[in-house]
Amino acid sequence: MASGEWIGCFCLSEPNAGSDAGSLTTFAEDKGDHWEINGVKNWITNGKEAGVCIVFAKTKKTPDYKGISCFIVETTNPGFSIIKEEDKLGIRGSSTCQLAFDKVKVPKDALLGDLEKGFRVAMATLDGGRIGIASQALGIAQGAFDYAIRYTKERVQFGAPLSNLQGIQFMLADMSTKIGASRLLIYHASHLKDAEQPYSKESAQAKLFASEAAMWITTKAIQLCGGNGYTKEYPVERMFRDAKITEIYEGTSEVQRMVIAAAELKAIH
Repeated sequence: MASGEWIGCFCLSEPNAGSDAGSLTTFAEDKGDHWEINGVKNWITNGKEAGVCIVFAKTKKTPDYKGISCFIVETTNPGFSIIKEEDKLGIRGSSTCQLAFDKVKVPKDALLGDLEKGFRVAMATLDGGRIGIASQALGIAQGAFDYAIRYTKERVQFGAPLSNLQGIQFMLADMSTKIGASRLLIYHASHLKDAEQPYSKESAQAKLFASEAAMWITTKAIQLCGGNGYTKEYPVERMFRDAKITEIYEGTSEVQRMVIAAAELKAIH
């Protein structure tokens, strides 16, 4: 994977286990000399291209996350298949798939981390991933803002560029401020991660703010481009479609608020 020969994918979500990941039902049964995995995974980025999956499955039937373990599964294993590739609103340059694991055999050493401690692996991965999604949202927002700036300076209405209008300038000022705040939240979370300090709350804050800012900014970019912005000839409509998923994957905005609130309530003030 480090060499680029393989692409990986992260298999946590299921048809009935999205934000409530602890309720997943994929099961890995201990067969003595190997594990046998059965289940279905949803919304798997790179599912079509992946050579290896990180699969979360129950190894003990529990009603919560405590029985979850984590496995390394190669996609060439018999029983692995792609059920369907999703036809998405945005982020259409990468595959998102529903995957099936039908009596997939994996060796005993395919267990990643400790038995029944897989949920810890998942949450640690998501904490870091949220910084990545926040950065993605920031990039989309910056691209939409840059285009909107150029467009309003070039587009002439009522005898002058749109950028001369104070109402337009106020909109651009708000867009710029949200981008700046997003960037600082991302840098702060990244600094904490690099320093090996706790950063779960900060990554959630960065992801929450940057993703919602990206959605707001791309909406305003379309508005600033008027009817042109609503067409596929102009790039802001794609940025608008791409921005939406950043409020959903790696934990919805609502989940981020839960993480942030829990951290603040746990802290001693």
